[in-house]
Amino acid sequence: MSDHTRGASPPVGPPTTASTPRGELAEIVVNLAAIRHNVRVLRELIGVPLIAVVKADGYGHGMVEAARAAREGGAEWLAAATVAEALQLREAGYAGPLLCWLMLPGTDLERPVEEGIDLSAYSVAELDAIAAAAETVGRRARVQLKVDTGLNRGGAPRSSWLDLFSRARAGERDGTWKITGLWSHFACSDEPAHPANDRQEEAFRAAVALAEDCGLRPELLHLANSAAAVLRPSSRFDAVRCGIAVFGLDPAPGSTPDLGLIPAMTVRTRLALVKELAPGDAVSYGHRWVADRPTTVGLVPLGYGDGIPRHAFHPGPGPSAEVAVGGKRRPIRGTICMDQFMVDLDGEPAGIGDEVVLFGSGPDVPTAQDWAEACGTISYEIVTRIGGRMTRRYVDSEAMP
Repeated sequence: MSDHTRGASPPVGPPTTASTPRGELAEIVVNLAAIRHNVRVLRELIGVPLIAVVKADGYGHGMVEAARAAREGGAEWLAAATVAEALQLREAGYAGPLLCWLMLPGTDLERPVEEGIDLSAYSVAELDAIAAAAETVGRRARVQLKVDTGLNRGGAPRSSWLDLFSRARAGERDGTWKITGLWSHFACSDEPAHPANDRQEEAFRAAVALAEDCGLRPELLHLANSAAAVLRPSSRFDAVRCGIAVFGLDPAPGSTPDLGLIPAMTVRTRLALVKELAPGDAVSYGHRWVADRPTTVGLVPLGYGDGIPRHAFHPGPGPSAEVAVGGKRRPIRGTICMDQFMVDLDGEPAGIGDEVVLFGSGPDVPTAQDWAEACGTISYEIVTRIGGRMTRRYVDSEAMP
């Protein structure tokens, strides 16, 4: 078992992991062993190479550390959204297969071409920009073509496929680039029965056929994201892109079988204050919650300045988010503030300094999915937005629940 804090060297002595370190308001604990475990589980299930997506600072888990753990777990590829993210992975020492897909006009493409990063293109204009960079640095670029099959976001629209593929083939013939992949992205894979999934897979197969008719033979065809990788075997093609599942979170709540994935992130702090309320006392801005009985509340020193969703509390229908205090779930009471929020301790013994777990894994601990449901969002947003003034700490423990 190892344990280190972001930006610091691992300690020499045995780590202390029982509670938030003294002097720290809160911490994000990331278990790298869980990431490795999740990748192994996914690789065993899918049977094709896995592209671990570590964009947005590794979904809030720390991009470089998460990428390293994913590779150790068996991920053959890494992927990031932006050129800057991809270059950060190269600067951290990762020399393996790497894809990125978001560029603006004028983005410096010379470095990624030099670094052998696969650049995604979905227009002739982007191919021209890559060609200029490849000519400048004197190196053959690596390019993956992205087609839009129904998400109507990034990707070449069907009307431009022929032009894109023809230009791609011309550049391949003259040695400007190697077309290493062809890919697309599902819109509704977390709803396995949605008819859009069939339409998108059919469209992708049509794109593959047209690319081949144009003389292209991409090394890697990939369509499936985490949900499709698990739930739609026909969409696995040559590889799958897994992001949220790598971090142990359910990509399709209510539809995904129990795979034994383990959430890698735990967020915890300690109570900063405990106080008693009388019936009729109201809590926090707007007095949106009023005690109807003698109540003990605790102050949690985190707020929306740290990525806690302000709508984690709502007085209307449906439960507010919960935290774990003393091994029991406790609901949030009152409006989330920038730096703090209150929880109902329900008369249970609790004191200043007692540990509070916002979400993580294990018995009687709320999950990121629980928070997502309480906030009307998805677990991706919960883990990606969390941070602010928290310290991120890495552990490497096989003793997982």
